Amino acid sequence: MRPHTSRLTSIYLTAALAAWFSLFALAGVARAQQQPPPLHHIGVLLAGFSLESKEAQEFRQGLRDAGYSEGRDVAIEWRSTDIDQVQVPELVDDLVRKVEVIVVTSTAGAQAAKRATSTIPIVLGFVGDPVGSGLVTNLAHPGRNVTGFSTMAGELSAKRLQLLKETMPRLRRVAVLWNPATPWNLKAIDDLKAAAPSLSIKLSFVGVRTPEEFGGVFPALRRAHVQALCLLGSPLFFSHQRTLAELASKAHLPAIFEERKFADEGGLMSYGASYGDLFRRSAGYVARILKGERPGDLPIEQPTKFELVVNLKTAKALHVGIPESILQRADEVIR
Repeated sequence: MRPHTSRLTSIYLTAALAAWFSLFALAGVARAQQQPPPLHHIGVLLAGFSLESKEAQEFRQGLRDAGYSEGRDVAIEWRSTDIDQVQVPELVDDLVRKVEVIVVTSTAGAQAAKRATSTIPIVLGFVGDPVGSGLVTNLAHPGRNVTGFSTMAGELSAKRLQLLKETMPRLRRVAVLWNPATPWNLKAIDDLKAAAPSLSIKLSFVGVRTPEEFGGVFPALRRAHVQALCLLGSPLFFSHQRTLAELASKAHLPAIFEERKFADEGGLMSYGASYGDLFRRSAGYVARILKGERPGDLPIEQPTKFELVVNLKTAKALHVGIPESILQRADEVIR
């Protein structure tokens, strides 16, 4: 082969190889551009709610409202517990190793998360008293890695007492069932004591720490001629909704509760923050954090939507007439 022919062949091969490598590089760039961005991993610890619950669906909807789709932009690590506080730290430790943000729906879960991490953002889906529980020192400026939503559990107790009085105008003696192990119950007791005199109501406070104490409480209240019962919010009570509603009915005690699930289980009335609405709003906070906002700069917000539920079947069984003024304001009447 002549020298100039060999040189031409070498030039052609070099050009072909360069073109081939260029095409290969461009194909690689195209593939990289076609690949979706990595998913954000969110941990959600549900206490007393299932993954199929209305509250969980509201959280998903809140993410969609903020432009995030499960499976496309975010992956949710769901964990659920029946408010077994012994199990909560283990579930939190598992989430800390896997996620960018942790969402909790109980004080025990929030406290466990705060102990487990000082860097991963923690969003309170709904917690009774963030300040009284030691989670933050200030609602407007929580600081560090905790933010979210409060249920105003203590502040709404006086409103429940007013609803009982409106339902039973001759009401004079009310028992208050509370759990000394639940921090925000003390705030609720102070608010009840402040409201009772103007309603001409005398209060009796009964502290209960374990389910084993339930059975003896209600007959004793009946013997003490208590006319109605106000049950404060507590994880202990929330995990035994049906039992408490049934015991109140057997003792012929009209009762008002914080969570609507008590009314669903046979309690007379419930009034409190809408957990579904708070959980949907908490998803908005998660979105803001994923977009770069610091959790400590997001104020802990109060509920804006409340639910009044009346169980007319229980009212008839207890021979309690529900005034029209209550029925007209009720978000749901169980007939």
